[in-house]
Amino acid sequence: MQRRSLIASMPFVLLLSAPALRAQSDPQRLPAVVVMEFDFVDDQKNPATVDAQTRRLRDAYVQLQRELAERGLYRVLDPAPVGALQRRLREQQEFMYRCDDCAHQVGVAAGADLVITAWVQKVSELILNVNLQVHDVAGQKLLLSKSVDMRSNDDVSWSRAVRYLVRDMAEKRAANPRYGR
Repeated sequence: MQRRSLIASMPFVLLLSAPALRAQSDPQRLPAVVVMEFDFVDDQKNPATVDAQTRRLRDAYVQLQRELAERGLYRVLDPAPVGALQRRLREQQEFMYRCDDCAHQVGVAAGADLVITAWVQKVSELILNVNLQVHDVAGQKLLLSKSVDMRSNDDVSWSRAVRYLVRDMAEKRAANPRYGR
């Protein structure tokens, strides 16, 4: 009896997931997002870790863009056309994630629906967190804010933290198609 009800409900489940499957198969239907470069909040200022952290920030930025696209969460736009604007705004701001107007300007210039700002906060050499925010360009409002703590300041922990954020977003989007949109 339970087997029959499970099988009988399968077409309904497939019907409900069909729009999500179509959106994933057609990237043009996904919201266009531009991901801004990561900020780094570090009160420690340990000169021995500067080079490694600069590389990890760049790697996390590339990984975030790649995983968002691979998971079919967004249509990730090339940030190069708005690179000069981002550099100019960065000269005026200590941290881009604190500047909602900066996210709006970059989003408008990129022709994006959404903008993601991200930053890593270093509490100590062992405790860091990765944060991201999704901004709605047209509505000029914050749609989503996420954070994950990581233990250890190494390549593996940084990569795992970004992977977790994206995986969590994908799981929540599967349950609620409006999540982060």
